[in-house]
This record gives sequence, C-alpha cells and structure tokens, in this order.
Amino acid sequence: MPETATRSHVLVIDDEPNIRDLVQAALRFHGFSVSTAETGDQGLAMARDRHPDLILLDVLLPDISGFDVCRRLRDSGDDVPVIYLTARDTPSDTVTGLSLGGDDYVTKPFSVEALIARVHALLRRARRDDGAEPDRAEQGVLRVDDLELNERTWTVRRAGVAIELSPTEFRLLAYLMSNAGQVLTRAQLLENVWGWDYAGQSQIVETYISYLRRKLDPLGPALIHTQRGVGYALRARDQG
Repeated sequence: MPETATRSHVLVIDDEPNIRDLVQAALRFHGFSVSTAETGDQGLAMARDRHPDLILLDVLLPDISGFDVCRRLRDSGDDVPVIYLTARDTPSDTVTGLSLGGDDYVTKPFSVEALIARVHALLRRARRDDGAEPDRAEQGVLRVDDLELNERTWTVRRAGVAIELSPTEFRLLAYLMSNAGQVLTRAQLLENVWGWDYAGQSQIVETYISYLRRKLDPLGPALIHTQRGVGYALRARDQG
C-alpha cells in the first residue's frame, strides 16, 4: 500500500483536464482527499471554503496566473503550502514564484510518483514547521561553512556571492546541507530529491552533483565529497 496521508486534503488548480484527472486519481490512490479547480478565481474560492492542507497550482491559468493566486493567498494570511506546476524550469521563474510565497516547483511533464513524493515531503515539512523546529521554520536558512541557502527566498550564496541554481539543483543542495557531514547514498538522493520511483537517466545524481560542483567550487575549497562506492557528503572544511 502507498504511504498513508492521514486524509490530508489537496486542492489541484489546473485548466488541463487530463493533468487534473491524472493528479486527482494518483492523490486519491495514495490516500488523500482531493478538490479540483479549473481557474485561478475558482481555486481561490475553494481555498477559502475548504481550507486544503496543500495546493498544487498550475502557473499558466486561463484567467489569472498561478503566481497571482499564490500572492492573493499570502496577502489574505493563508500560509497553505503551495507546489507550482509549470512547463518552464528557469531560475527567474523559480525566484518569482517562490518569492511570492510558493514552497516548491514541479516541472511538466512530471512523474506522478515524483509529484506524490514532493507532496509528502512538503506536508512533512509543514508539520515540522508547526511544532518541532520554530527557529528553522522562521528563518528557513541553512548554513555550512561559507555556504548559505535560504529556503524561503530560494537564494544561495557562497562567500557572499550569489549563485543561480535550477529548482532541481536547489533541492539537491538543500538536502545535502540538511544532512551535512553524512554520506548520502545515490538511492537516498533519488528518493528525496527526485521521488521514489524516478525512472530517468541512470546517471542523474552524478550529473547534478557535477553541476553543483561547477558552481560552488570556483568560490572556495570543495564542500561536496565523493565516498567511492557509497555516495556523497557535503562537509565544512574543518570536517575534512
């Protein structure tokens, strides 16, 4: 059986019927209750009436953009977790969407199981933010050595220099920094960054580790280390 969702309620706002129906069926299979909306205005009304635990929000809607939907939710004081669904995977779009209060990005076309993994991960994080980790939830900042990652603004700096990352690079770096000093296996990285059943190219982890190194290493000593035959670890310089 799939991981239980304790009947968390998800609102799906997307104007494409095939995507809406597919996501709704997958969420219900995994134990969620689901509402759907075809437009931004309809989605805002349903969010006010039904108080979902999470919203899956298409960026390109027929009336108002998903960015505007998220901005209006935040302006009204609604802090429901929001995952954008978008056909565009550019750093500028990511910064725009997340600076307006979104929490995560999934790029179309996507693996349904990878999407479900992101939903579970974000709901777990939201539950932690409500209780066990108030300081981390308030600041949303990870620091290792001279590397700083802000989960709220989706910004990264090393030695004070801003580093532009794609959404996937950002999630991978955030996971490495959250587990700084630990050797993480390829399977752990696939599960937590790409989703449980990721079925893309077999060298995807190595490829993205390489991307991160190219952006981080010119600014200081290497922080991401390879444990041959096991996986990768991000360590501060004084950790060796």
